[in-house]
Amino acid sequence: MNDLKDKNVIVTGASGGIGNSIVKKLYESGANILASGTRIEKLEELKKEFEKINILKFDISQSEKIEEFIENATKELGGSLDCIVNNAGITQDNLAIRMSLDEWRKVIDINLTSTFLMSKFAIKKMLKNKSGKIVNITSVVGHTGNLGQANYTASKAGIVAMSKSLAIEYAKKNINVNCISPGFIKTAMTDKIDEKFKETIISKIPSARLGDPDDIANAVGFLCSDQSSYINGETLHVNGGMYMA
Repeated sequence: MNDLKDKNVIVTGASGGIGNSIVKKLYESGANILASGTRIEKLEELKKEFEKINILKFDISQSEKIEEFIENATKELGGSLDCIVNNAGITQDNLAIRMSLDEWRKVIDINLTSTFLMSKFAIKKMLKNKSGKIVNITSVVGHTGNLGQANYTASKAGIVAMSKSLAIEYAKKNINVNCISPGFIKTAMTDKIDEKFKETIISKIPSARLGDPDDIANAVGFLCSDQSSYINGETLHVNGGMYMA
């Protein structure tokens, strides 16, 4: 498959499980990839597996350096940017009455504000190409709510609304902005969940299983490709039927 042949793509959060699968899918589709994350050892492992990718360590919490990051990443890719996949994010869970203002702000700042800034400066590059794709990774709980995650759910719901606004603003410039909303996916994080609780989660999923990181990667590949050129401001739900919009 070469749906993305010679397309220049930035992937944030590439050092995690879902990020790894996204990089693999885009690489197999022919894209030129700049993989970014906070764990350099994981990025170097990706580089060993996919020799032609570029890697750049960056913490998206450094909001004042995001414009510089986009500039450097674009240079690494040869000077132009076709697509960015905003996959990086954090959780810091607590019940609402126990949640500190710092816990609230940290999750909102990293998940929502940094995704906005990544999109903003990516769009500036895409305007020069007169085309581009932005894929923002949200979460099923941004639609359903979740116990102990008022900050996280607010940040992910905010990404959806923000993406719709960006889609409206730049549709005429041939820039598509869409979201992917994963359900419960098999990752190192879900592997740590107590088996009984995991069974409870699975019982609420019509497909009766956790998703695979490749399920998210396949959706990313589609939204980055020209096959999705008339899809804009949408959220693609990948959750096995757990939530149906």
